[in-house]
Amino acid sequence: MSDDLLWKVPEGEHVKLKKYDPGYVHPSFKHDEADEALAQLGREIDELQELLSAAQHHSLLMVLQGMDTSGKDGTIRHVFSNMNPQGCSVTSFKVPTPEEAAHDFLWRINNVTPPKGVIGVFNRSQYEDVLVVRVHNLVPEDVWQRRYKEINHFEKRLADNGTIILKFFLHISQDEQAERLQARVDEKDKAWKISSSDFVERQYWDDYQQAYEDALSQCSTNEAPWYIVPANHKWYRNLAIAQTLVDTMRKYKDEWKSDLEERGRKELEALQQLRDSGKIKGL
Repeated sequence: MSDDLLWKVPEGEHVKLKKYDPGYVHPSFKHDEADEALAQLGREIDELQELLSAAQHHSLLMVLQGMDTSGKDGTIRHVFSNMNPQGCSVTSFKVPTPEEAAHDFLWRINNVTPPKGVIGVFNRSQYEDVLVVRVHNLVPEDVWQRRYKEINHFEKRLADNGTIILKFFLHISQDEQAERLQARVDEKDKAWKISSSDFVERQYWDDYQQAYEDALSQCSTNEAPWYIVPANHKWYRNLAIAQTLVDTMRKYKDEWKSDLEERGRKELEALQQLRDSGKIKGL
């Protein structure tokens, strides 16, 4: 179902973002039913994460990227609101610290990839080094150009070692961003969200769109696909991402449950042997 809600970028496809409507809403999803639908998906995410954690076969990495105000924070808050916080780690990547800048660009990313049994969420990610770095000419072109392959190799290594990877580009229109920025200016309870840098970065809109198109085109692979999420409607963005997460994890549910059932059977047999031998009594 999730492939109808957003757009999965096939490996090797050249992306043009103007072809994707950031205001798209699938007819099966209704705004007045969104809260209950998201709550139901949240309960299933919680159940699936418990199986992921117990089985210890995989980890899951969710990457969130998008222009300022596209809703990375909101996605995290709403999609994971029903999940046990012990099963999730969230990492936000900002300007590199001096220590991080002294290493290769993937060093700080590799240090916080989720271990088996954990859902890890990246609010921004390794892709900042082919986005903001490119737009602001922070490194030479030949440096950021080779990073696409380095990112692909990095993500393949994660996938080969049991990490399920989902990457979401939160696609909003320039007009929608303007409205959200203005809301932060106009509404007193949102003023704390104002950052002058957001208004400065808006002037580079076209450059960022081109940078995102190249990242989506060059780094969507079978092991680590990119999804373009229509994100003008916040409620729809949350539902589409939650449904995609559930659909992906369901593919592993039988494997996880089968392993846990076998593990439980063996433990019950071991317990019975201890009872039969008289090494434990009672219960």
